[in-house]
Amino acid sequence: MKTEGRNAVLELLKTEKTIEKILLEKGAQGTLGRIFAEARKKGVRVQFVDRAALDKESADKRHQGVIAFTTEFVYADLDDLGAEENSLLVLCDGIEDVHNLGSVLRVAECAGASGVVIPKAKGASVTEAVVRISAGAAEHLPVAKVSSINAAIDALKARGFWVYALEAGGKLIYDHEFSGKIALVVGGEDCGVHRLTREKCDGVLSIPLFGKVNSLNASVALGIAVYEVVRARLQK
Repeated sequence: MKTEGRNAVLELLKTEKTIEKILLEKGAQGTLGRIFAEARKKGVRVQFVDRAALDKESADKRHQGVIAFTTEFVYADLDDLGAEENSLLVLCDGIEDVHNLGSVLRVAECAGASGVVIPKAKGASVTEAVVRISAGAAEHLPVAKVSSINAAIDALKARGFWVYALEAGGKLIYDHEFSGKIALVVGGEDCGVHRLTREKCDGVLSIPLFGKVNSLNASVALGIAVYEVVRARLQK
């Protein structure tokens, strides 16, 4: 698996994952120089190459002068997520765009979420592009891949989680009192949270919209929601 981009590779070097090698653009300075120094500390093999070689290895030529090669992404087990008191989990119901999933991982990690749950089918997986777009958040945040989001909701509720769908037509999120273990379900780009999934949840929470566009990008909606949970908890 490849991790591209300066921030993503720096975050990767902070983890215990096995890095097979790093390709660095010749004449590395600034952040690239930091990456080289950190790689040497960890004993990671570094090869200096020209930009053409990096372009050839890159999926979209947005490598910023560095590509790291690691083993395939290792998914977590759902049962291992959310063991802590006041855990916060994010469930992705059909997010198929890699940019949205990468942004969701970044938002969730920054807000201190315990993990993210994605479906095996009808949803994006954690690819090299997702890791890069997450700016390295995917290297720190456990991600579980499940056969059914609805079954995952049932399992989490059995473990004491309160599960809420982020959708229009629900309770205003600013009027809700968050307590205990929380799981937020964010829907896909086109259809939002599926009806059966909404019905599995303990409630539907909505973000007010005042413009002419009637929906928010999934990661933007999630950002508003998770930080409302954070705000509510910090005030207690």
